[in-house]
Amino acid sequence: MDFGAVYNGYHSDMTRTVCVGTPDEEMEKIYNIVLAAQEKAIAAAKAGISGKELDGIARRHICDAGYGEYFGHSLGHGVGLEIHEQPNAAPSYEKNLEKGTVVTIEPGIYIAGKFGVRIEDFVILTENGCINLTKSAKNIISL
Repeated sequence: MDFGAVYNGYHSDMTRTVCVGTPDEEMEKIYNIVLAAQEKAIAAAKAGISGKELDGIARRHICDAGYGEYFGHSLGHGVGLEIHEQPNAAPSYEKNLEKGTVVTIEPGIYIAGKFGVRIEDFVILTENGCINLTKSAKNIISL
C-alpha cells in the first residue's frame, strides 16, 4: 500500500507491504531483509551524506543477503511540493544531501511471479541524523 497526503501544497509518501493470508518463511525472511536495509539507511541518513552513499547502505545489505538483483529502483527521492523531486538517494546521485532535506527511504525486493516487499518512510535530514516523519508500524500486515 503506497499512499500519502497533501497539506498546504506539501506531499507525504509512505508504503507498507501487506500479505493476503499468512506469510510463509521466505516472505518473512525477505520482509526482514528489507526492514533491516531500511533501518540501516535511516540510521545513516543525515545532512552531508551523498545520495549515492545512502542508497549504497541499503543496497549493500540487500546484496549481501543474496537479493541484489531484485532491488531494481533507487532507495529514495525528495518529497515536497512534488511527490517525486530532487534530491535523490540513488546510485547515480553523487551530490551531498543538505540539512532540512526531506527524502524517502524505501528499499524493496521484488521477485517476479511471486511477491514483492517495500517499506517506505520519509525523513527530514538534520546535522546529526534524521527525523522520521512516518509513524506507522513496520510489522508484517496479514489480511
